[in-house]
Amino acid sequence: MGGKEPGTRCLFLPQGLLVGHAPFRYTGEMLPQYSRGRGPVGNGGRCITALTMLGLVALLSPAGAAAQGDSDYVTQGEWRQFGGPGRDFQVEASGLAESWPESGPTQVWSRPLGPGHSSVIVDDGRLFTMYRPGAQGEPWADTETVIALDAATGDTVWEYSYPSAPLNFGFGAGPHASPLVVGDRVFTTGTNKQLHAFDKRTGEVLWSHDLVADFGAPPTLIRPAVKAGYGTSPTPYKHLVIVTAGGSNQSVMAFRQDDGAVVWRSGQFLIAPATPILADVDGQTQLIVYGGQTINGLDPDTGDVLWTHEHETQGDMNNSTPVWGDDNVLFMTAAYNSGSRAIRLMRDGEGTQVEELYYTTRLKAMFGNVLRLGDYVYGSSGDFGPTFQVALNVTTGEEVWRLRGYGRSSFVYADGKAIMLTEDGQLVLARLSPDGMTVLASAELLETTAWTAPTLVGTRLYVRDRAQIMALDLGE
Repeated sequence: MGGKEPGTRCLFLPQGLLVGHAPFRYTGEMLPQYSRGRGPVGNGGRCITALTMLGLVALLSPAGAAAQGDSDYVTQGEWRQFGGPGRDFQVEASGLAESWPESGPTQVWSRPLGPGHSSVIVDDGRLFTMYRPGAQGEPWADTETVIALDAATGDTVWEYSYPSAPLNFGFGAGPHASPLVVGDRVFTTGTNKQLHAFDKRTGEVLWSHDLVADFGAPPTLIRPAVKAGYGTSPTPYKHLVIVTAGGSNQSVMAFRQDDGAVVWRSGQFLIAPATPILADVDGQTQLIVYGGQTINGLDPDTGDVLWTHEHETQGDMNNSTPVWGDDNVLFMTAAYNSGSRAIRLMRDGEGTQVEELYYTTRLKAMFGNVLRLGDYVYGSSGDFGPTFQVALNVTTGEEVWRLRGYGRSSFVYADGKAIMLTEDGQLVLARLSPDGMTVLASAELLETTAWTAPTLVGTRLYVRDRAQIMALDLGE
């Protein structure tokens, strides 16, 4: 493919927004109410198609808008990529409440959203995520949708749907990956390895690639008995967007953000769902890619493989993002008869030395992420059996505590507190330390399976399950 992909895109605007000669200032206050499945309602709202929208783009774009940045996903703040500003699920915030009522924190809004595990990305007053049309328990649709919402109200700003053949959804309906926002663009990776670049204001497709059709990538992971859909979120670096692909000498591919041109492709290792991270290894930026059999370090400028270290994962189903520390310790974990491993990376002349610190089965994270706080990592351990919340010393692998009573979970950390969302929809506020987990508040919040990590911006928390998305106020 390699160009603009046909699909269905709607930008929802109120009636009366006409092209004229006077300057026009676009604000989020002009967005209409939205009802799923029926388009916009209230104020005579209507769907503006791609062709109609071309005449409005100049008016909706502020004069002198900044050009595409190189790699401003960290300095911009907000929550513009999977895992937050540092891809470690930690964010600067203050004023979070020390507790909330049994009914839970204040709900700002909620709305239906179809199945999917894509997390909520926040940028400039908008939310971006992905879903598959339909309802939990219904036959899966043959399409998936990228959607932009008004962060204040949950109303739809624009959405784009494209063909997405169902796979074996033993791990739930895709899409599983999360959008990425850099500058004026939104990048997404779909269940069937479709890579899209959108204008974040209008939803216009700027370019797209089908990694399977265009580059011969395998349609699914190679070894799992269950052919789950693609789950790796895109990674920004300078002018590049980097994704895992698979296939001969293209475990990883880098594309130019502005036009989608291939810059490099590299690697002969099996890929896995875990999303890569960027790590500063003694002054050198390295792309850390957690594959199915190995953990790998690449030069993000060239794609050169700098080092590789064995870490076997059953069926290549490692989902948890690796964790990097200032002490050069890299921690990784997976479920399904796997476990956790820590290595230390050290620059040595032109190369990188890899020192294995330990391997342990005391923590086996399935879909959830792991938090590193100081010298300890905290995560949810378990796959098909009992689940435990576990704390390990990150450099020795020593287990310091284990707690039962909560389902498999995802975490976000801010203001000295951990916010934990279990797969059963329970939201927990807690303090984590080497001495244990102190629960400050909890509430039963969501009704279907919740495998999506929460997103926190300021005191606003965004959560979703396979049926709905909601915004909560966690402020004092």
